[in-house]
Amino acid sequence: MATHSDGILVSASGVNTPHEANKRAIKKVINSLPADFYTEFLSNTAKEQKPSPIRGLFPLENKPGVISLLAGKPNDAMFPFKSLSFKVTSPTNPSQEQSILLAGKDLSAGLQYGATGGLPRLVEWFMGLQELSHGRTSGEGWKLTIGSGSQDLIYKAINALVNPGDSVLVESPVYAGVIPMFQILHCEQIEVETDANGVCSHALRDILENWPVGKPKPKVFYTVPYGCNPTGCTATLERRKEVLQLAREHNFLILEDDPYFYLYFGKAARPPSYFQLELDEPEVGRVIRFDSFSKILSGGMRMGFASGPKPIIDAIDLNTGMANLQGSSLIQAITLALVEEWGYDNFFAHTRAVADFYRQKRDVFESALNAHLSGLVDWCTPEAGMFFWLKLLSPNQTSNVDEGDSEDLIRTKAYEGGVLALPGTVFLPNGRKTAYVRASFSLCTEEQVNEALKRLRTVLLKERGQA
Repeated sequence: MATHSDGILVSASGVNTPHEANKRAIKKVINSLPADFYTEFLSNTAKEQKPSPIRGLFPLENKPGVISLLAGKPNDAMFPFKSLSFKVTSPTNPSQEQSILLAGKDLSAGLQYGATGGLPRLVEWFMGLQELSHGRTSGEGWKLTIGSGSQDLIYKAINALVNPGDSVLVESPVYAGVIPMFQILHCEQIEVETDANGVCSHALRDILENWPVGKPKPKVFYTVPYGCNPTGCTATLERRKEVLQLAREHNFLILEDDPYFYLYFGKAARPPSYFQLELDEPEVGRVIRFDSFSKILSGGMRMGFASGPKPIIDAIDLNTGMANLQGSSLIQAITLALVEEWGYDNFFAHTRAVADFYRQKRDVFESALNAHLSGLVDWCTPEAGMFFWLKLLSPNQTSNVDEGDSEDLIRTKAYEGGVLALPGTVFLPNGRKTAYVRASFSLCTEEQVNEALKRLRTVLLKERGQA
């Protein structure tokens, strides 16, 4: 077994599979939580949902000899598309392109209504991916469903698990896109502190051990464990283990939103996911994991999938069947054609190239920070993702105290100075003032990065009266 310069183990073929870096030496018997365990976790809405009288019977069409008069599917003879072809960059040689053709039965499947949970072959491929990346195999009480991006599935999971007015645990700062999902349900968002090492598990323990007597405890904890949006931080192994322990002690589920898993570029080996780590718990079934292909294939394709306990995924599928029937069959067919052409080895080669690309972007941005904003902002170096979490420093301000307000300076003065970024307050569920700012390094060229930070320096010095 070889090791890359970033410390992540690779297989004999030279291609890294994340699970190989964290593989357990001994296969153990896996105990799954029973299906009725999740009844108390389901929202009232989820408990009232009924399967579609049509979609629920789709699987019966697969019985040999059955003539189906069931579904109102359009006849594909009238679809004008006969074939689709596209070119992709070779995952092993970026200077070369591969041509992929989508035609025949595979195209027909992509043009027609399909199973609510996704095209069966793509579901199977993703199941194999979860085994290679997280050591999870079928027969452990979990299943997988495909959605229109992970955001779609997170929204449906929250609606399946949370009742209006519930208390929920969210890491803070938190991904801004999830805040409205809880707000619309009038949830009490309990903020769990984070730092350079990810979620502060000791703070989570303190919250739960001092929870008001008689008040129902939260059923869910939402977290982005790798390259967190907005902080860029990755949770350490020790903290992940304690969070899992707390989930068992205080009976909550972990919503593991992980769009940056494959964008990890730290020097140390990638920490195992919650989905993998729960294999070392007395039982599995407290983690619902959300994966996204937006950062590694295409944001516009809206390709994501959720993995978790069967009763929870079934509840998500019921929501999908009612809301939008299914994820796009055509996008699934295109994705399937690509990943089957590549295979797992080439898929991991591609994700390694993506991670290395963003590592270089990170290094360029940090170099510019040191050149232009040293002494004016503080930051921690991200090991995954696409963001820096910058703290604007006031004269005589201590770096470990969050004082100040970046809102007006970033929204107004920096924008007038030609720089656009996000004030940190949008990532705080309670909207309090903060000196922090989120800056993305994914798109800008080196020249643009340096110019942007020069402009920001001018704004900050002017604010200090030093311009």
